[in-house]
Amino acid sequence: MKVKLAKTAGFCMGVRRAMEIVLTEANKNEGPLFTFGPLIHNHQVLELLESKGVRTADHVEGLGSGKIIIRAHGIPPQKQEMLEQSGLSVIDATCPKVTRVQAIIRHYTLKGHTAIIVGDQNHAEVVGLMGYSQIPAHVIQETRDVSALPHMEKPFVVAQTTQNAANFNQIVNVLQRRFPDIRVFDTICDATHERQEEVKTFKGHVDAMVVVGGYHSGNTQRLVEISREQGMPTFHVETEKDLDKKALSQMNVVGLTAGASTPHWMIK
Repeated sequence: MKVKLAKTAGFCMGVRRAMEIVLTEANKNEGPLFTFGPLIHNHQVLELLESKGVRTADHVEGLGSGKIIIRAHGIPPQKQEMLEQSGLSVIDATCPKVTRVQAIIRHYTLKGHTAIIVGDQNHAEVVGLMGYSQIPAHVIQETRDVSALPHMEKPFVVAQTTQNAANFNQIVNVLQRRFPDIRVFDTICDATHERQEEVKTFKGHVDAMVVVGGYHSGNTQRLVEISREQGMPTFHVETEKDLDKKALSQMNVVGLTAGASTPHWMIK
């Protein structure tokens, strides 16, 4: 079988940066080290970090002393304040692309504009983004959600950084018809956009696509969606053990890509 590997597969800049921050701190051996929530959405990476003494904490009560790292997805500012008041040393590993969206939301909502976030309501990044809005923000996922939005005088729209670019553009078109003066900020990160576009180029050149990444990873799920939209048989796996060998044995050429939080060793 021939395997075609996507050039953009694997860690994006934000995940690589977060991993480097955590591993640097772990190698110092200066005491307890925690991440506030899972650093990224990849079980295998989290197991690796755990083996190096990095523990995931969902709250700070009872942690005592040590360092706590803010996850790549970011957190609401209220939670960051809570961490800083806990007595723990706080290290921020929020992806710079996410930090930019947080800043846009804070800046414009302070001026009385209303934020519309295109994203997954319960995703860690979106929960964090909502916390930066000085007035209630609205989260939508599909074009049909636009009609349910209330009347707004000064709306603006941003995207969760790992959103499907085509879906975001469709939603923006509908929003512009309803709110002609809406400000649009395409905050989908370059790495996400490049991965999504590259998946489309496999159409007609492979018998199937294998997408490697966490089952809870938003950007990985998006790659799976786009691959299937292109009509390619698509297999979403976390590890090599999840491969459907019987189905894949019928294929001559298979495309392989991976989410932004998938480490190189899993792709290999």
